[in-house]
Amino acid sequence: MTDSAIDYSAVFQALPGMVALLTPELVYADVNEEFVRVSGRSREQLVGHYLFDVFPDNPNDPASTGMRNLEASLYRVLATGERDAMALQRYDVEDPERPGQWQERYWSPVNAPLLGPDGKVALILHRVEEVTELIRARGRSGGGRGGRSRVLEAELYTRARELQELNERLRQAHSREREVAMALQEAMLPDRRQVSHHHRAAVRYRPAVGALNVCGDWYDLVDLVGGNRVGVSVGDVVGHGLAAAGVMGQLRSALSAASRVAEGPAQALDVLGRYAHVVEGAESATAVTTFIDFDRHAIAYSSAGHLPPVLIHPDGRAEFLDGATDTPLDARPDPIPRPQAETAFTPGATLVLYTDGLVERRGEDIDTGLARLADALYRNREQDPERLADTVLLELLPPGGATDDTALIIVRL
Repeated sequence: MTDSAIDYSAVFQALPGMVALLTPELVYADVNEEFVRVSGRSREQLVGHYLFDVFPDNPNDPASTGMRNLEASLYRVLATGERDAMALQRYDVEDPERPGQWQERYWSPVNAPLLGPDGKVALILHRVEEVTELIRARGRSGGGRGGRSRVLEAELYTRARELQELNERLRQAHSREREVAMALQEAMLPDRRQVSHHHRAAVRYRPAVGALNVCGDWYDLVDLVGGNRVGVSVGDVVGHGLAAAGVMGQLRSALSAASRVAEGPAQALDVLGRYAHVVEGAESATAVTTFIDFDRHAIAYSSAGHLPPVLIHPDGRAEFLDGATDTPLDARPDPIPRPQAETAFTPGATLVLYTDGLVERRGEDIDTGLARLADALYRNREQDPERLADTVLLELLPPGGATDDTALIIVRL
């Protein structure tokens, strides 16, 4: 049977257990038949209505936390794009036939993201198993054993609540650490608004999946001394997290300073290589830098073990700047002068520098990733740099995020 022959609407309605689809605003977009039956609400009372208008907390129970816990879980899914399984919850429900009367109910919820074409959460799949009868059945068991079962159930519920509270504290601590890491990253990389005045340039930075939102990739644009010239570079430090970001900050600052006084990109990388040799954690770091001369319509470039920049000419031809590639920054105990090459460009061309997270995929030849990048740039070359940067990331990065960091810089020449 083909996908076109499957009635997915009927499948959704027939799913066992209570299943609902929520919008990012936490409004019911759809519910299955089991959800309608168990909740005691009609489809009209559910679809199109805000979740917590339909199911508020029990006002007679000041200690109730069901609504707050569920809301926190749903917003975690929206923020992270990851599935969130909740601990057992007590979440009382108002009797639909007796307004003001609340029924004690226990639930086991799971919330999962449904991603849209842009990789963002378009809907939340909210699946709930009601376990109220299980808890009541244990409480009704006869004799001392039944009483003991009730005590054990109460202890289980208490431990589940404690575990959820502990997880929430851990998430808050992680969030604070993430905020510190992001502030560090922003302090060490040029602000996108500062970059925008450089001849229509756009920059993007994406951390690896599971990273602390910081990485060892960097980008930089600097105004060079003498003439209408700009230095554009990217680099990559091995590893993720705060340690890699610290090394990244040192190397980026050193290259930025060297570029302002160097005769060309090769000399700038030569100085950076000597500096990297005394920076702990800079082993195997790579970088590529280009000096763009807008008066001469020429690009001088040099690479220290990094993937080649790509120049998209106005006619769509892709030119990979691989004529001056050398070893990584700290590869030689006694650095020697690095190679340098030059190429011409026509106004309207596009220069793209990037790190390996954009094109490398496990089990795939790197040439495949480079061809994929060239094709995306060719098809979308008429877009302005900001839109083109977003398009390239959308087309090349996996929907769930890459396993390596990604830095991208696009300059319209």
